[in-house]
This record gives sequence, structure tokens and C-alpha cells, in this order.
Amino acid sequence: MVDLVSPIVRRWQEDARNDPDAFWDRAASELPWLRKWDTVFEADPPSFKWFLGAQTNLSYQALDHHVAHGRGGHAALIALEESGARRVYTYAQLLYEVERIAAALRGIGVQQGDRVAVYMPTNAEAIALMLACARIGALHMVVFAGFGAGALAERVKLSGAKVLFASDITYRRGRNVPLDGIVRDALDAEGAGAVVERVIVHRRGDGDVPIAPGKEMSWEAFLEGGAGQDRGYVALESNTPAYILATSGTTARPKLAVHTHGPYAVHIASMAKWMFGLKPEDVWWATSDIGWVVGHSYIVYAPLLVGCTTISFEGSLDFPDEGTLYRIVEENRISSVFTSPTAIRLLMRVGPEPAERYDLSSIDRVFSAGEVLNPPAWEWFQREIFHDRVPVIDHMWQTETGGPMIGNPYGLGMLPIKPGSSGVPLPGVQGRILTPEGEPVPNGEKGIFVVDRPFPGLIAQLWGEPERYGNDYWNKIPGKQVYFTGDAAMIDDDGYVWFSGRADEIIKIAAHRLGTIEVESAILRHPAVAEAGVTGRPDELRGEVISAFVVLKRGFEASDALRAEVLQTVRNEMGPIAVIGELNFVHLLPKTRSGKIMRRVLKAVTLNLDPGDISTIEDEGSVEDARDAWQQMRESITKS
Repeated sequence: MVDLVSPIVRRWQEDARNDPDAFWDRAASELPWLRKWDTVFEADPPSFKWFLGAQTNLSYQALDHHVAHGRGGHAALIALEESGARRVYTYAQLLYEVERIAAALRGIGVQQGDRVAVYMPTNAEAIALMLACARIGALHMVVFAGFGAGALAERVKLSGAKVLFASDITYRRGRNVPLDGIVRDALDAEGAGAVVERVIVHRRGDGDVPIAPGKEMSWEAFLEGGAGQDRGYVALESNTPAYILATSGTTARPKLAVHTHGPYAVHIASMAKWMFGLKPEDVWWATSDIGWVVGHSYIVYAPLLVGCTTISFEGSLDFPDEGTLYRIVEENRISSVFTSPTAIRLLMRVGPEPAERYDLSSIDRVFSAGEVLNPPAWEWFQREIFHDRVPVIDHMWQTETGGPMIGNPYGLGMLPIKPGSSGVPLPGVQGRILTPEGEPVPNGEKGIFVVDRPFPGLIAQLWGEPERYGNDYWNKIPGKQVYFTGDAAMIDDDGYVWFSGRADEIIKIAAHRLGTIEVESAILRHPAVAEAGVTGRPDELRGEVISAFVVLKRGFEASDALRAEVLQTVRNEMGPIAVIGELNFVHLLPKTRSGKIMRRVLKAVTLNLDPGDISTIEDEGSVEDARDAWQQMRESITKS
């Protein structure tokens, strides 16, 4: 049998498995440090530490080091807005802005170890603020500028943030979306207002109504207060926390993941090179938001660690028209794009015509993550948009891992792409498949993807919840000390990993275990379907059947005939085991703001239950849309 994994990737995987300390020692040596480590790794189950005794600082690594080595004039950040506004910062200019903000933070009494909440859109000020917090050893906790007051208040309270930075508005689809009222309501919530001592407001709108009387300071006054303050970075022990980030909200209760200065930098910089092939001459665009881990790792930190140019974008990818993504690529001669399956399916709803108006020749590779990139969406982007000229590469990671775990390591020599697979375990990540009881699963069979050993990007704690950290991640499978990802998957004979959804979302039909991703991918094979979300519901005969919720592409209308066609498509793809109890046509799916389908909401709809906390949802109307479609379907079944 031909080994699809190249010799170099196999060798790297084996080196990491045989001597992980030596492997990560070499990887860490590629970064600048203020003091080298004494010990590479030390376990203290369920927690651990990396590069003990070393001193570093993310802000120093991302900015000062490059400026000191003659790269101050190279473009570091291009900050774009959907209105067309464009600001370019060289490494020297971005360092200057970060130094100003670091001095201003010290001017209002922020010290090492303090938590700073950030409720701002993806713009230059917010990015510089993140880097400034890291510079002085404060922990930033960015909350997506679009979450409701409840989500903001909860995160502020749980983190104990003493300062909150907020914008009064954000820009989305040509509108000024107000944020100030959300901040007021969050500060009025029980507990949150008492925690926050100071609120710094970056005003861009015309309003002048105070957000936090008695605590409020303007952005301009904040910067002026930094006069005479120290602008320098702090040398920090490797395992010092750098930031807190809440998980995105497919679960009902957020966890506050903590990433650190040294280990996190090693992982994201290594994966930037190994997985993405990032190099200093790249113009790189991750289309995410700084409110998510992708924004932290691959808008802000990793591109700057590598020394390339990173793009940030505030707005919607389909405004002012569906050609926005392609136009930005052409205007900025972007060499690589990292986007989400949700964004690709959004573009797919419209078709390839907008792309044909722009020159995409600067692109040499495209990456996707967030959920599995369904084969039909991959085929469309790969062939109809990029005409097989460049690879479209899926990969997988989590908020808790900081950077990629599974992928096709473009930077080490790309492997054959298997549409629907996220790739292979990347060097340094020792993953395998187990049953919920901890038994090994043979190749080709589904189980739960686990990791046998920590790697530097993996969080070693949850903020304020040490017991939950152990219980949710390392003690989930009795008798097995493994990191529990919570994702259902199988590994094929070539070592490729195929994720099929969250483990608790597996649908069991007459003893057959079907992943939600598998069923959704089959539905997407019908040319009229743009998006699909599925869940299981109880069935007296089969145990469970599938409830499907389908969004159609532009130009198609829901009908019984179309429903029958889609059902037949699924039967052709998956056979008779994929029993769909009902197929509901909806206008939109309930998704988190980061684009993940909230299947627990679909489950609640099918069971006529309260969907629980939906503060992280993109559009609350999607819940009622799904509920109405479900009710109409049940009524039609009853009448027939």
C-alpha cells in the first residue's frame, strides 16, 4: 500500500512521538527569548508547564524583535473596514502605538496579572490594545463585539476584569451598529458593574450619552494619561498567562480558557510555518474576528511572530456586495486566505459570478477551519472559484488548543487532499480514537478523538475552575489520562482524521452511528442546498431518526418536490440507514457568532424544549424560523 503521508511529515511525527521534549526544544529555539529555559516540560496532572525558567513576552516577540533587527519599515498590519477605509501600520508604527497604549494602561493603574476586558470590533486600536496588555503582563479578555449584555456581563464577572474597553459602535452591512447600550446593560447586571473600576470608551459615532457615569474615560484622555509612564515590555516567566478567552458557545456554559506567553507562542508560530507555510513576505488574511481564537492566533499574534503582513477586516464579507472577499484579495495582493466553512457556504449561495470580476492570481493557498469543510463546499471553492490552481486545505483545532491540531502541513510539503477529512495529526500532536469507555477503536470506525500528551498550545487551566479543567478535559474517560476533545471522529488506514460532529451529537439509528457532519454533507450534495443542520430525535422503532433543517441557494424555492429530491440525494449518498424523519426548509440556521451551527438549539426545537442560553447566537430570529418550519412540517404530517 502506498503511504500518502510524505517521508518528511512521517519523520517529524515520529521524532515528536519518540522524544517530545527534544522536538519542542528545537521548535522553541526558532523564536527569540529573553532567557532560555532550564526544563522543556513538567507534568503536574491534570496540569503541566512548558519551558520552565524561560523569560519572554508576546509583544516583544511580535514587535520589538523585528524592529531591532531592521524590519521596522515592513508592513505589519493593514486594517480594513467595509466602507473602504484602509490604514497601514509598519512594524515600527505598530510598536509605537502599542507603546503608547502600554504607557496609558500603566497610567490608569493596570498592573501585571490584572484582567482587561475588551468589547471592541476588529480594528487597529483593539489589536494594539491586545498587544499592549501582553506587553505589561496584563491579561486581555476579548468579548466578541456583537454578544449581548448577558454574555458580556458574565465574562467580565467570571474573569474579574477591573477595566473594560468598549467601542460605542461597530460597522456591519453599511450600518452603525450601537454597542454602547449593550455595555450599559452589562454594567447594570448583578456583579459585573461592581467588578469594573474603569471604562475606556473608543467613540466613533455622534452620541455623547455616558456609558458608565463616574467610571468613564475617553480613548483620547486615556492615551494622554500615559505621558511620562514606562512604555517598555515586562520579562515574564514562560507560563505566565497572556490572555483569557471564553469558548464560543455551542455549549450552554462558557469556559474561560487561559493561554500563556511562552508555550502558546511556540505552538502558534510553529503551526504558522508547518501548517500554513507562513513566511515574512506573505500578505496573510484570516477573515475571522478578534473575538475568537482564530483572531487571536492568526490575525494578531502568529503573523506578527513570523514577521509577515496581517490583514484585519471590520464588517461583513457580503457587503457592499458578494464580491467583497475577492475584491480585498485583489486590492491587497493577498497571498493566503484563512476563512471558515460558513463563509464559503455563504459565497456558494450566490455562485461564482462575483469572483470572476476580480484578479485572484496573488493567492497561492487557502485554508478553512471552524467546522468540517463539507466536500461539496470544498469542491465548489477549489474548482469553481480557484479552478484547481491552488489548494483549499481543511484543518481542525479548538479554542483550547490555540492553534491547529489536525491538518495538511502545507509548509512541510502538502499531502494529497481527501475532501471531508481535516488531514493528519500534525507533528507534536499525538491523537487517536477511543470509545467513551476508553477502548481503542480500529481504523475506519467512529469514536472520540483524544490526545495522549500535552503540546505547547494546549491550555493548562481554566480561569478560576481548576476542578472543572480536570473533569472536562483529562478525567472524562475513566482510567485514561487523555485530553478529551469532545469530537467524534474516525481515522482511516492512511492516518487521515475524519470528524463527524461533537460526540454528544452523534445520531444513533437502529444501532448505526451517524455523525451530523456526514448527514449535512450528504444534504449539501443537492445543487439547491446552501446550508444544512441536522440533529437526532427519538423514534420508537429505530431509536432515533434525523431532523434536518435546510437553507436553499438563491433562486430556489421550497416545495414538496424539492424536499423529495433532497431526501433521495441523501439516500443515494448514505444508503437507507440515514433515515430522515422530517426535512424543514428555513431561511437561516441558528449559529454562534463564529459560524458554528448550534445543533443543541435544533435539538430543542425538535423536542419542543427551551433552547437555553442563546446569548452567543448570530441571529435570534433563526430559532423562531426553525421552530415555525418544524411546526408546519409536523402539521402537514398529521394531516396526511
